[in-house]
Amino acid sequence: MASEKPTVVVTCTAPVNIAVVKYWGKRDEELILPINSSLSVTLHQDQLKTTTTAAISRDFTEDRIWLNGREEDVGQPRLQACLREIRRLARKRRSDGLEDPLPLSLSYKVHVASENNFPTAAGLASSAAGYACLAYALARVYGVDSDLSEVARRGSGSACRSLYGGFVEWQMGERPDGKDSIARQVAPESHWPELRVLILVVSAERKPMGSTAGMQTSVETSALLKFRAEALVPARMAEMTRCIRERDFQAFGQLTMKDSNQFHATCLDTFPPISYLSDTSRRIIQLAHRFNAHHGRTKAAHLTARFQVAYTFDAGPNAVIFTLDDTVAEFVAAVRHSFPPESNGDKFLKGLPVEPVLLSDELKATLGMDPIPGGIRYIIATQVGPGPQVLDDPGAHLLGPDGLPKPAA
Repeated sequence: MASEKPTVVVTCTAPVNIAVVKYWGKRDEELILPINSSLSVTLHQDQLKTTTTAAISRDFTEDRIWLNGREEDVGQPRLQACLREIRRLARKRRSDGLEDPLPLSLSYKVHVASENNFPTAAGLASSAAGYACLAYALARVYGVDSDLSEVARRGSGSACRSLYGGFVEWQMGERPDGKDSIARQVAPESHWPELRVLILVVSAERKPMGSTAGMQTSVETSALLKFRAEALVPARMAEMTRCIRERDFQAFGQLTMKDSNQFHATCLDTFPPISYLSDTSRRIIQLAHRFNAHHGRTKAAHLTARFQVAYTFDAGPNAVIFTLDDTVAEFVAAVRHSFPPESNGDKFLKGLPVEPVLLSDELKATLGMDPIPGGIRYIIATQVGPGPQVLDDPGAHLLGPDGLPKPAA
């Protein structure tokens, strides 16, 4: 007998975020509470997003989840933590006597389908977008309208930062129960319209050591990590917030690069050491510094214009470059010069359009690098974007009327 239509179906999208003051290390592994606060930039969903459909029905006999078309183990502890927390909030909402707009039983099972439009687990913050999207979709399905930081955080710590657009702070909190470890928006996506983001995809392969295992080892063995969290990050959070509010790219760029370098230094200080950067990653760092040095020498106001681009790397080899809109074209040309595309010249640049420009001989001489063909697979050009969105179009649902994933088009 054909199953009746699921009672409630909701489809949402959620963004990737890139930390400019890094989160690395937990003080509570189960609740996913960080040893330091962090601050991130939300990227635009036109280029990078997770789409998630959640459906609940009395016809479903068990919770099920599909990621990128493949069914996964719904018993995975972090996934279960998210489901438990959202159902707890839904029960609390009812017991508080709030009007429930959804006349359905909390015992209904849920089916979830989720897909990314970018490589999963390759250092592009896929788990953050994924769990933020899951939390947001489940909240809509179960009629929960409270803060979702804890739900998302239980899946992936940095996911709570993907619940907001623009510039977002994850406060580490002090309470043992983690109720004060929440995300909040520092500035909306419209605050700094000139800011641009370039993602240089070096590898789309899965990381050799995941973030969870990596940061656990760092907490246990790195004295530098402890010093960073306690002595340096609080001041960096305050300074980064100021840089963003005042749109001070010089200070923003310098602090972003320093914090990225220090994060990777703590990985090397971990025992045994962890190295997420590849040789190509290190050449991108060299390229950015030489590009900045060239402009520092050639600009009349060089003392106030030392940084045209700033790099940051999460736990993976892919570079994220922050710059302003008037620098994008020249830096993309510098990347093409240093890492010529091997065969995908027309698909090398994805996302926002970038007009091709010619590099000056002076800049080529300053870069002074032997080209590495194919070193960078492609570039995604994007900008600061909004938080999660609900898709009203039923055609956007990833699950069909039977509660199973729709066949691939």
